Amino acid sequence: MPVRLTFAGRPSRTLPPLLLSLLSAAALQAQGGAAKRPMSFLDAQYLRSAGAPAVSPDGKQLLYTVSTPDWKEATSQSDIHVVATDRGVASSKQLTFTTTKNEGSPRWAPAGGWFVFTSNREAPAASGSQQQLFLMRADGGEARRITNATQGVSTFAFTKDGQWLVYRSGKATEEQLYALPVAKLAAGTPLDSLVPAQLTKHRTGVGEWRVAPDSKRIYFLSADTVDTDERLRREKRFTVNIRNQEEPTVSLWALDLTSSSYTTSRLTRDTGMAVTGFTVSPDGRWIGFNAVPNNRYKRNITEEGIYADVFLLDTQGNGIERLTTNDENGESPLSFSPDSRTIAFSGSDDLTKYNMKNRRVYVRDVAAKGAPFRKIGDLDGDVSAEFWSADGRTIYFNEGLKATQQLFAMDVATGKVKPVTAVQGVVSVAQDADTKRLLINYQDPVTAPALYTVASLLELPKKAAWVQLTDVNPWVREQIALGEETEVTWTSTDGKPVGGVLVKPVGYEPGKRYPLLVAIHGGPAAADQLTFNGGYGAQVYAGQGWAVLMPNYRGSTNYGEAHKNGIVGNYFDPGYQDIMTGVDHLIGTGLVDSTKMGVLGWSAGGHWSNWILTHTTRFKAISSGAGTSNWISMYAQSDVQRNRQHYLGDKLPYDDFDAYWRQSPIQFIRNAKTPTMIHVVEGDPRVPSPQSVELHMGLKRVGVPTELFMYPGASHGIPDARNRLVKSMSEMAWMDYYVLGKGSKFSWRQVLETLEDPKAEKKVDVKGDN
Repeated sequence: MPVRLTFAGRPSRTLPPLLLSLLSAAALQAQGGAAKRPMSFLDAQYLRSAGAPAVSPDGKQLLYTVSTPDWKEATSQSDIHVVATDRGVASSKQLTFTTTKNEGSPRWAPAGGWFVFTSNREAPAASGSQQQLFLMRADGGEARRITNATQGVSTFAFTKDGQWLVYRSGKATEEQLYALPVAKLAAGTPLDSLVPAQLTKHRTGVGEWRVAPDSKRIYFLSADTVDTDERLRREKRFTVNIRNQEEPTVSLWALDLTSSSYTTSRLTRDTGMAVTGFTVSPDGRWIGFNAVPNNRYKRNITEEGIYADVFLLDTQGNGIERLTTNDENGESPLSFSPDSRTIAFSGSDDLTKYNMKNRRVYVRDVAAKGAPFRKIGDLDGDVSAEFWSADGRTIYFNEGLKATQQLFAMDVATGKVKPVTAVQGVVSVAQDADTKRLLINYQDPVTAPALYTVASLLELPKKAAWVQLTDVNPWVREQIALGEETEVTWTSTDGKPVGGVLVKPVGYEPGKRYPLLVAIHGGPAAADQLTFNGGYGAQVYAGQGWAVLMPNYRGSTNYGEAHKNGIVGNYFDPGYQDIMTGVDHLIGTGLVDSTKMGVLGWSAGGHWSNWILTHTTRFKAISSGAGTSNWISMYAQSDVQRNRQHYLGDKLPYDDFDAYWRQSPIQFIRNAKTPTMIHVVEGDPRVPSPQSVELHMGLKRVGVPTELFMYPGASHGIPDARNRLVKSMSEMAWMDYYVLGKGSKFSWRQVLETLEDPKAEKKVDVKGDN
């Protein structure tokens, strides 16, 4: 079904230049324009997304959801679609058609032919987000409700033997497991006659849970105790939050589905450890689990669970083997080979201490209790165990390679790694656990994210063999003009090679010099890649005549361990030199006008923006997002400390203030001359807003033009779509005014125009039926 989007039908000549750049594809189509036009920030608000893929038991069909944003209501709505895996998008069909409610999490019945999904379509107005389960045939027809849970349904799964549909429901921290017989569901038993069996009456509730492969057990996590006063004080609105609050131990439990009384038994009993997650071997014999010390100051797993270790439980006797004892060095969940004979996990190349070394895979025979693990993976990058070949001889994983991401294959016996794909874009391949069908998420500079499949791993390297399954934003391809996006390389001041992504202006003319925007990615252990409209909306700037450089400066991933660790102990200068030499490289090619340059970034990109602010006057404007200004105060304010400590010399700030202070942009604030806009979420836990307030005050006191935008929320990114648009629009207005000398900085009228709904409105269709 076409998506209805409404836009103001106001003559374009009455709009300010910046707002003209925000008109959507639908608006121009309504005006009769056939030529492609530049991308806008508002376009991003209309991009639909496909997700929650579910492969049918015979592998011939795929269910997926399509989420459609509603810009005027600042919401999104999702429906379920189905597509034939051999015919692709031409066979796609929409199955649900709610306009203000959501459908999600589709799951096929083990026998196929019908599926179950969550929806709030019949939720009371007072609890509009409450989810119930609905059943629907794959060939269409009306969905029917199959649960009537007072608190709604949070998660659900079918047992592999096809006997039960199990779901979790209840108040937070009090949820229990219930089951409905699949035979009654298939027979069309009405809701009133569907009485669920309550599987658990666990006094502390059921957390993460998983059905065993033989369908005889359900494993779940649960707290050992309940602090009733803690629960009651929050109900009574004593809502103070205590940092690193003491929490009860979390243990692993088993529910016996073969017993008529559904008995439960506790599998882990070490009160000094709290289980954080688990995996079950394909044969059901083994359980791998991760656990952290039951210490209020070590249970914060924000820093990738650095205090967690890996354990192995033998379900025949429940004996537990501790596989790692690595303080400050978290490992991945345990992965099992298809025959359950080999176990693997990924962890640092050096498991003795906290570091930023490449991750390796550690393998061992599962039954070889106490035997050492063998370290494998000869790639100069991070290696992991995502899925295995059927014979267990090869492990596959996705990893960044310079400005791309590829699928790699690792020989378990030799540890040799080789790329499987060679795309000029970003690919992420997953294997469906039951059918073994390969699902491919792919995007590149001219291809919006889409889902594909391929017949076999042998054909995966040939992109022409892929079958496209989703195409939810065809209007982008049909109506949007994009700037050419390529990988670019240059040499830094110390002779080291550096790479990044360059977007040329739409309509680029060789020999003409263009204004430059340097868009600096966060992390810093991350990388800009050949994606669709990356770099904070780089294509929007390209559409307005800018060249955009996204540098993968020292500290970035995808260019080897030495490049990633090149800022440890000297955080800013190597990356700063990499960025500036990249700018000089583009000036030297004749592409960039050196008198018209701006910089922006978020998180680590904000850190470097602040360093650039206080170390050069070559740029005419800067937009700093969630950047640090003072590492000494930042250390304690942030929700990650060990990471900061490592980058800044491995000493605590209380032992070496100088190491933190000499890398603090605020120390050099009197060098700042560049007009700087600052953006931050007020409750940001990662780079707290006082860092931005401190920078803003410093700039005001030294007389540098500055604005500080504080966004509501408690996340590291701006949570609200409208505020994300405000950030983008105000940022571009700032660049236009100070770099290009046009416009009048930012006006709220530019944003408010996007919400106006005059009587002359026009309704138009944006194609995207699948």
